[in-house]
Order: sequence, then C-alpha cells, then structure tokens
Amino acid sequence: MAQETLLLVDDEKDILDLVEIYLKNEGYRLLRASNGIEALDVLRSKEVDLIILDIMMPKMDGIEACMRIREEKNMPIIMLSAKSQD
Repeated sequence: MAQETLLLVDDEKDILDLVEIYLKNEGYRLLRASNGIEALDVLRSKEVDLIILDIMMPKMDGIEACMRIREEKNMPIIMLSAKSQD
C-alpha cells in the first residue's frame, strides 16, 4: 500500500513540529509550508493526498489559499484555527 502524503501548512514552527511527530508515527509522509504561497508552490511540484491548513498566516491566509487550491484541485482540506470565535 502506498504511503499517503500530507501537506501541513502553518506559520508556527512548533505546531508543525508537533503535528509532524504524530502523523509520521502513524505512517504518513509529510510535506511542510509556512504560508499559503509556499503551499501553492508545493502543490505544483508534489503529489499530495490531504492538506492540513491553518487559517491565520502571513502573506496568504488559509482561506485565500483554500480558494486558490480549489481552483485547480479537488482534494481534502482540514482547516485549523486557534480563533475562539467563528
């Protein structure tokens, strides 16, 4: 069975490091990006099965990145947020 590749997108390195530890222990291959622009660059060059995307990031936030990703790809995206309100 092929190993699934996940793209983690968050501007906080500590969060990326922690999530990466857990997901690698579950057998996933991980790619990382620190903002929406980097995420789009990764998606142009790599095959990704699922994106875990933070909402609040510099340069391009997760909402804008999600809309741009959806223009080209139909793939699962999990949105993360530390906001306390909707």
